[in-house]
Amino acid sequence: MADQTEPGSYFVSNYPPFDRWSEAALPAVRAAFDAAPTAAAMGLYLHIPFCRKRCKFCYFRVYTDVSAQDVERYSQALATEASLAAAMPAISGRPLKYVYFGGGTPSFLSVRQLERLVAGLHESFGWDAAEEVTFECEPGTLSEPKVQALKQLGVTRVSLGVENFDDAILEANGRAHLSAEIRRSWEWIRQADFPSTNIDLIAGMVGETTESWQRSVDAALDLEPDSLTIYQMELPFNTVFVKSSQEENTPTPVADWPTKRAWVNWAFDRFVAAGYAVSSGYTLVRDPSRVQFRYRDMLWEGSDLVALGVASFGHLSGVHYQNKTHWDDYLAAVEAGELPLYRGLAPTNRELMIRELVLGLKRGGIDPARLENKFGVDPLVEWDSVWRELVTEGYLEPLQGEPRLTRRGLLEVDRLLHRFFTA
Repeated sequence: MADQTEPGSYFVSNYPPFDRWSEAALPAVRAAFDAAPTAAAMGLYLHIPFCRKRCKFCYFRVYTDVSAQDVERYSQALATEASLAAAMPAISGRPLKYVYFGGGTPSFLSVRQLERLVAGLHESFGWDAAEEVTFECEPGTLSEPKVQALKQLGVTRVSLGVENFDDAILEANGRAHLSAEIRRSWEWIRQADFPSTNIDLIAGMVGETTESWQRSVDAALDLEPDSLTIYQMELPFNTVFVKSSQEENTPTPVADWPTKRAWVNWAFDRFVAAGYAVSSGYTLVRDPSRVQFRYRDMLWEGSDLVALGVASFGHLSGVHYQNKTHWDDYLAAVEAGELPLYRGLAPTNRELMIRELVLGLKRGGIDPARLENKFGVDPLVEWDSVWRELVTEGYLEPLQGEPRLTRRGLLEVDRLLHRFFTA
């Protein structure tokens, strides 16, 4: 892989990759919804696709400059979709173990809209048994009453999309907020006393320097979040940055991969010195015994995930699926009383195992006994040559039972995972 940050996706979020998903798999998806429920844990993901601005590096399905009527219509559609999904045989009556409000910007919604949406969701699912309810926030969309409302609505983990503390860098990358909004919103979050708080940073944004990065890391450390998530900047094809680069025939000035990894490594060292523990290739936690990522951990170990909202991704009874990806198509299906299914994939047992193996490595290591018990294959034997290569190259600790990545392996984990993929 080239050291330069070239256009394309680097982060591995699932397996098999999304380019394998198709409409041809919809019969298998529908069969999964109609099947008897499994014993797997089940979670709920809601996609809130609204943003004040589109970040220049964003590749998600988001909408800006929407009317209040559009937001209200979409919120009602989410509640309707929840009722449709909750009535399906594979889902009906099962408790939710986690809930995740993602986007877009979930905090774009007003307090009244959030209250109505959550009330509608509780009619279909409820989450009294949920171990974690996560809500993503953009600093400029928060107010003290909205933060208090989130606490009252049952949110247990607030994740604030800070990305950077330098106003010039925030503006250059198209972020809607500035640093003053970060500090103001964080004070409201701190006073609300959520069980868990998280801050997101991105290493290598346009305009970043070693000095500015270190200032941002120190600023994040001063806020004392329960956890910190650090992404390394990439340039997916359908972003403003890449489109502008192609039109102007000039590269986007994003830091190269060795620089980004060095910056993240420095941040890890700073937080570890302050008492945090490394939780994955992207996360640190202040108290591992208290702060956990239930959404991440259960999803990565094969839980069912009911996906609500336009373009959202779900996983049910071993089958992957995605909702319709365009506004009109999604709303038309839901308002007609139909699940808004667009495409899917029915993986083989081996592909499901590879998925859990590679996602587990993103946390730093795997439990081979758990995987062998679940899938009937010993991953240490099946990929013996790959483990040996990773040890030789310095990405993996010497094998002593459970494979564990070195710090270097964690920082480069996404580029290592393809070695386990089926050709």
